[in-house]
Amino acid sequence: MAETKPFKSGWHWHSVRDRHNPRLGLDKANKVTCFTFVQYFCGPRYNFTQVLKILSLLLLIGTCIFNLKLVIETNRRLENHRLILELDSDSDVVPIDEDDYFSHLRANNDAEEISDKFSIQVISSKDLVEVIVNGRSVHRDAEANQGRGIHVVVLHETTGSVMSQRVFDTYAPKQDEALVVFLNSIISNRIFVFAIKDEASFELGKSAREKLNELGSKMIDDLSWRSNWAMICSKRGTNFAENLETTEDITAWATDVVIATDIDSIESQVITCDWPQSDPFTTRRAHFCSHFDGYLELCTCNNPSPLTFGTKEVLPASSVPVAIIASNRPQYLYRMLRSLLSARGVNPDVIIVFIDGHFEEPYEIARLFNIRVIQHVPVGVKNARISQHYKSSLSAMFTLFPQAEEIIILEEDLDVSPDFFSYFSQTMHLLNEDTSLYCISAWNDQAYDHSSTDPSLLYRVETMPGLGWMLKRSLFVEELEPYWPSQEKRWDWDMWMRSDTMRKGRECGVPDVPRTFHFGSVGINMNSYFFEMYFEKHALNKRENVRLKDVDTIKKAPYERLMHTLVRDSKLLDHSKSPCDDNFITEELSLNNTYVAYFRMDKEGSTDVFIEVLRCLKLWDLEARGLHRGAFRTFIKKRHVIFVGYPASTYSLYKPTDVNPIFIESIEKNEGEIVN
Repeated sequence: MAETKPFKSGWHWHSVRDRHNPRLGLDKANKVTCFTFVQYFCGPRYNFTQVLKILSLLLLIGTCIFNLKLVIETNRRLENHRLILELDSDSDVVPIDEDDYFSHLRANNDAEEISDKFSIQVISSKDLVEVIVNGRSVHRDAEANQGRGIHVVVLHETTGSVMSQRVFDTYAPKQDEALVVFLNSIISNRIFVFAIKDEASFELGKSAREKLNELGSKMIDDLSWRSNWAMICSKRGTNFAENLETTEDITAWATDVVIATDIDSIESQVITCDWPQSDPFTTRRAHFCSHFDGYLELCTCNNPSPLTFGTKEVLPASSVPVAIIASNRPQYLYRMLRSLLSARGVNPDVIIVFIDGHFEEPYEIARLFNIRVIQHVPVGVKNARISQHYKSSLSAMFTLFPQAEEIIILEEDLDVSPDFFSYFSQTMHLLNEDTSLYCISAWNDQAYDHSSTDPSLLYRVETMPGLGWMLKRSLFVEELEPYWPSQEKRWDWDMWMRSDTMRKGRECGVPDVPRTFHFGSVGINMNSYFFEMYFEKHALNKRENVRLKDVDTIKKAPYERLMHTLVRDSKLLDHSKSPCDDNFITEELSLNNTYVAYFRMDKEGSTDVFIEVLRCLKLWDLEARGLHRGAFRTFIKKRHVIFVGYPASTYSLYKPTDVNPIFIESIEKNEGEIVN
């Protein structure tokens, strides 16, 4: 058995192969130890009651130690948060060394890791991926039902420090393309560590396999269903270690793969870029690029992507605090912040990024743009964890901005339109003037490239769209925060907010053309297939100066009058045709008219036929979204069409008596499948 190796955290374990490979007999040894313990305490000298007392005492001591450590750690992190929040907001740039949360960790690690060589150990298995460098775990994923695919860790060739880490779910479509793009973005001489968790062969295409062959793989072409594979190589194509295990049983996974090697460190090439010293962000850029890979457009010496944007315009919504809900997806956060900071009227001083967990790279992304960051210890698991992250972030926002009556909530995987703040500047007053409004959202669930046309048009909908929305303080403090689902309830926070109990008949205002775009294809509730089906073709306004028309008609009473007028005066469509037919709307119909079609809706909440209509129109059809009092507004071939549910909708009274409402037989489908 390999000698015991100390971890920096103070505890010990045997070699990685011993610890994770049950065939080496550790389980048997543990059983012998447990048997000896029981035999000692349960022998003639001790009775059962004494044993229980001793065990109870040990349990109590252990609990006290655990709680004490938790309190110390929590206080330490709260102090870090306090330091982050005390940044001088009047200063254009806060020096990196003053508030770099991870600087002491990185300095210590770098100092210890610089040597003639460093050791790497890798585990690939159904339930676990782990990368260990010089005895320290630098990447570990043992979470159930997540992390599927190829894990990639990029190491510095001199120190062995982590420069980047990503997961590509190559069981799902297009992730192999993203893998190739990422590998190409890494500079020469870096060390790549690859490991598979669960399954990675199903959508791993030819180009990705060729790229891995180029990097030195001798086994990737043999990768098959539920294989385990690991490789350590250099960007230049040197294969240091590799192993592959396959299985012929399609119901089982291959044997775990464990590889280990020592690599001679090489002196890294020092690249000095002639970035303008007059740019206050040059120091930040140099610091970030020296520690992280995968950002070629940011770190290139010639014409790197800017970190400042010419958006000094002040709008009414410029003073509204913006919360960005984030996790450990730094490449998403980078894209999102570039988009947000490019929008007219943005005010970086009121933006805070909330990161669920303590992760270095997304933290440094936010600081790169001089945006404040708050990180906290995750609470709960899966959807419950996301829910608790939202609650703590929203609570913090209203605490940190006590004068704010509204906040804007965004997520790390959203692009925003150029007129994002202009849109909210024109609509934010509605929340204070109309108590029947639940929120104002920049997102429209049913707005795809083929179904939305007019960026100046607003709707009312009986749901909470999320994905870029404005929330009132009074709603959160009085109605949401006190009843927010606890961490034991694995509820989606947004589905809870959409429930009738919380919404109480209120509606949200949404644009016909969205002001946000959901680009994230990887997440707890997202994969690339689902993204391609339901999000990839969503619309996003690209115009800068859009003047919304008749904004106040979104208020309850004016909107009712508007809807009655629109339905009453609309041109009746041919009900002998189905919305599934291509000629349901013909090119001969005028673009200047509004058209109406009636569909079967026997009672409020009876949405089976409506969902089939959505399916025909290739819109969001997993549930009934976009309705207002049984009516749905959209565009078909750039013609404004209103679908009215008969007889449930208030507006069905305008249906001619000789018109039979559209009825489409319900078709069973699996989630994520679009039926043509």
